[in-house]
Amino acid sequence: MDPSKSKLRVYNTLTRSVEDFTPLKPGRVNMFVCGPTVWDTSHVGHAKTYVAYDIMARYLRHKGFSVFFILNITDIDDKIISKAKQAGEDPLQLAKRYATAFFKDMKDIGVSNVNLYANASDHVPEIIEQIEGLVKKGIAYPIDGDVYFDTSKFPGYGKLSKQNLDQLKVHRIDPDPRKKNTADFVLWKSQKPDEVFWESPWGRGRPGWHIEDTAITLTYFGPSYDIHGGGNELIFPHHEAEIAQAEGLTGKEPLARYWLHTGLLNISGREMHKSLGNIIPIQDVLRKIGPDALRVLYASTHYRSPLEFTEGALEQAGSLARRFRRAYRQLELAAKNASKRDESSTVSRLKEARDEFYKAMDDDFNTPAALTAYVKIVALAEEQLKMPAPQVAKAILEGLQELGSILGVLEAQGASQERLSELANLLMELRTELRAKKQYDLADSIRQRMVSMGLIVEDEAKETHWTA
Repeated sequence: MDPSKSKLRVYNTLTRSVEDFTPLKPGRVNMFVCGPTVWDTSHVGHAKTYVAYDIMARYLRHKGFSVFFILNITDIDDKIISKAKQAGEDPLQLAKRYATAFFKDMKDIGVSNVNLYANASDHVPEIIEQIEGLVKKGIAYPIDGDVYFDTSKFPGYGKLSKQNLDQLKVHRIDPDPRKKNTADFVLWKSQKPDEVFWESPWGRGRPGWHIEDTAITLTYFGPSYDIHGGGNELIFPHHEAEIAQAEGLTGKEPLARYWLHTGLLNISGREMHKSLGNIIPIQDVLRKIGPDALRVLYASTHYRSPLEFTEGALEQAGSLARRFRRAYRQLELAAKNASKRDESSTVSRLKEARDEFYKAMDDDFNTPAALTAYVKIVALAEEQLKMPAPQVAKAILEGLQELGSILGVLEAQGASQERLSELANLLMELRTELRAKKQYDLADSIRQRMVSMGLIVEDEAKETHWTA
């Protein structure tokens, strides 16, 4: 099966149906995903969303599309300002600090396909220009230095969330009694004492949340583009507002041809959320199980479905990720002493598994089914270890690399193999000494750090082995 010739189908939240994926321009895909509000440490719930869109971008590129992937950074926000006041820090500097940590998180979990991280604060001139345009068209109105979008002037408001204005009695973010309609949302906020501000036609102030993303997408993609993504909790009001702002201003629709939304990550049956205090930082999990295992965990659930984050699920994902890397390395070594023999049946099974993988990914990026197909190829690698055939081993290794690159597993961790081996051997020697001294806590800590580097450490009866 040639993935460049197969048809991808995706679930579009706007139409509530699975549709053939056809970009506006043949061979090119413009994709925007709502990024984090950088007021605190990023957690594994964030990672679930961004790994999902990273896998989508990887697969689209694998199919031959040229993909331009933008992920915004909300660095102007009430929470940022509030935390900066508490810390006695400039809000933009605080946001920059957390954004830098977020970029490291993304790099460490293999989210490598974002072309542009766009800061909201870098687009304030575009934001002001677009708000002015909405005011001139009579779709927005100023009140005492604030500016609101008039939802009654946009008949399509509610089409993404399938709500109507009668249902939207109270806006969940801003219940300002001065508004014309309870569903109206803020575009520009007047400055409060000692707050960060920009000059505008309505006085000093700062942007509302929704207009930040619209300014970014209209600047880089124009009035229409292919994919808009984000967590499903953003459908209303955030994405609904984006549609109203952009389509109201430009008069062109749809803003995005396909709206794709990820399910949330839960812990103990509750959404993982900073406000609930139940977050698990990305780096904490990476130190425990490593990036491959975390990506396997996310891929085991369809991107639109919720994922229950449990110790058992972590252990299972870690075991599977170690199996992937172990099978690849062992077959790579065994293939050097391969014998010539007929393995046409294995080649046929490999092709079937590859076809299953691509069919799954073409079915709305069905990573659980793709992962099942990938495990079949891993099993073929394990079968070949005793008596590998040269061409078969080569084909299996290529298949593991090719399909693994879509899921984002079996990837190099950045250091050269020589330096990695030197470091790993040194750590193993230290760990052996600690175990001999019965300092097991420190020995386990070293093992966890090695796992977080993408290494596999296996303790056997007589000795300990590591593989990259």
